[in-house]
Amino acid sequence: MGLGNLIVSLPRGAKQATLALLDVALVPIALVGAYTLQLNGLPPSEALLDRWQAVPLLMLMAGLLCLALGIHKVQLKAYESRAIRLSAVHAVVMGIATAIVDDMANGGIPAATFITFGLLYFFLTTGSRFLLLQIVLAIYRRNHDQVRVIIYGAGRTGQQLAAALSTDDRIQPVAFVDDDKSLQSTIVRGLSVYSPLTIPALIRDKGAHRVLLAMPSVPRTRINQLSRQLEDMGVEAQTLPSFAQLAGTDTQLLVEQLRPVTPSRLLRRAPLDAELPGGSETYVGRSVMVSGGGGSIGSELCRQLIRCRPAKLVMVEFSELALYSITNELEPLAQANGVTLVPILASAGEAALMRKVLTDHAVEIVLHAAAYKHVPIVEHNPVAGLANNVLGTQVLAQAALDCGVERFILISSDKAVRPRNMMGASKRLAELVVQDLAQRAQTTGGRTIFSMVRFGNVMNSSGSVIPLFHEQISKGGPVTVTHRAVTRYFMTIPEAARLVLVAGTFAEGGEVFVLDMGEPIAIYDLARQMIEAMGHQPRTEETPDGDIEIRITGLRPGEKLHEELLIGQGQLTTPHPKILLARETKLSEIEVAAALKALRGAVAEADVAGVRSVVARFVEGGEAIVAREPSAPAQPPANVPAPGAAPQPV
Repeated sequence: MGLGNLIVSLPRGAKQATLALLDVALVPIALVGAYTLQLNGLPPSEALLDRWQAVPLLMLMAGLLCLALGIHKVQLKAYESRAIRLSAVHAVVMGIATAIVDDMANGGIPAATFITFGLLYFFLTTGSRFLLLQIVLAIYRRNHDQVRVIIYGAGRTGQQLAAALSTDDRIQPVAFVDDDKSLQSTIVRGLSVYSPLTIPALIRDKGAHRVLLAMPSVPRTRINQLSRQLEDMGVEAQTLPSFAQLAGTDTQLLVEQLRPVTPSRLLRRAPLDAELPGGSETYVGRSVMVSGGGGSIGSELCRQLIRCRPAKLVMVEFSELALYSITNELEPLAQANGVTLVPILASAGEAALMRKVLTDHAVEIVLHAAAYKHVPIVEHNPVAGLANNVLGTQVLAQAALDCGVERFILISSDKAVRPRNMMGASKRLAELVVQDLAQRAQTTGGRTIFSMVRFGNVMNSSGSVIPLFHEQISKGGPVTVTHRAVTRYFMTIPEAARLVLVAGTFAEGGEVFVLDMGEPIAIYDLARQMIEAMGHQPRTEETPDGDIEIRITGLRPGEKLHEELLIGQGQLTTPHPKILLARETKLSEIEVAAALKALRGAVAEADVAGVRSVVARFVEGGEAIVAREPSAPAQPPANVPAPGAAPQPV
């Protein structure tokens, strides 16, 4: 067993007894030292022998007083101001006791000797403890690996941190670093203060493993920037709040950093959740399927559907993790509302499986939310994008028609309106497929009512800019915006889900429903608003001293400056004033069949050119999508109706 392990293994009582005995043993040493200082030399042995009888009594008194004051209970690493004051009291009392004992024995020692004794005894008791601490720490450090750290920030928090770490055997501060030039080249708490430019050299020369950022008053963005720079140097960085924040006396900064950015604060209009009542009766006691049930829209549909108390909720999801998460979340809610929850791990494009699921669970209503919706991903993977968004929709919609499902509702996107990218084209083709099935169902007497619900960007969904901006701001920026003038319509996830549920009840066959979403929002303004909402200042041309940079990156391939919700000129009203009915053009049954045949062939051969030719032939404006070079920026559409045009009555 090493010496360090032996010290650690000693019982607490033994350590306390050692410290008490140390105080007792220092009494004769202090007495001899006081006589020596008084006489300017060693006292004669006769004088010491004459007074030896008083020494045991003083040692006994020292021990009892040490126990009474509890000095022996103070750990070496916790021996600081309060314990030092106790030692001072101990020394003063011992000096007085020595004078009383000498007076009772008629010793005739000068009073100055007792003062010297008290001072010397105080210095010996305190100094011995500090010496013991250093010896113990040295033993620990020799037997254990140490983390050598640089403290960034030589202010009050950094000094408090250095003082705390000085008593820790596992961590050794080796230097301070500070941006304040007046502190550089000085010594604080026994450590030299260096410029941040010397950090690489300090890491190399002093063998530092970690940098502790002790700057709680610095904005979080600056801390994140420093952390990234230090990580690039190959050293770990950790942040430390101020002790005032930990104690709860300086909460303003923490409140600003932790204040959530809620979608309602960014929407610039009142949320419409409360303005979309009704519709629940359509789903009560029914068997309902939601494809893409683990996605941002699909999962919210499931949450709201359970509150409508259907008899059964079938959730189809291709991602095992997403299905597992939403099932665990909803099981308690489903049990409380008497809803049978059925998780199905599958793709909506598996025809045989979809027919079996629809039949086995007697599904009456299908909400089709499964889709690939990230514009850049689908733009670079058009085969997979159109296979999932178009052919998957056709398979599930056809299965719904064949199985006699009562209602089929497609979740579409504003990017399907005069699309400028492959994702938008895929959603428009999906709409055309559903419109065709709606027409055929009406012609052949099929019982399925097909409809589509189209809306703009959904805040906090997986494809929204809100989570992206939040992540960029948390990392200290920059926040990237493709164009200063780009605008989008926005709605919240609960609004989108509620719209789908209510609009689906209005359908009679083939309708495209849109939400009156108010005025579009400028993405640049949204970025500024989010930065400010998170307690920072944007850094722009107007405010060059801001915390977070807003960087213009240029429009991505296929991206519009302004999205639209309508293809036709104007819109029709519905039983609800906030839900509008779009008047859309359609393809003939022969055209849809030709498009699907060509698309299946291209997907089967992984033929990107074939997929793009389908888009060019059958989607309005598809020629421009196919002809555009991947790196060429998209241009805003011409001759589009103004947002928020007055609806026309039915």
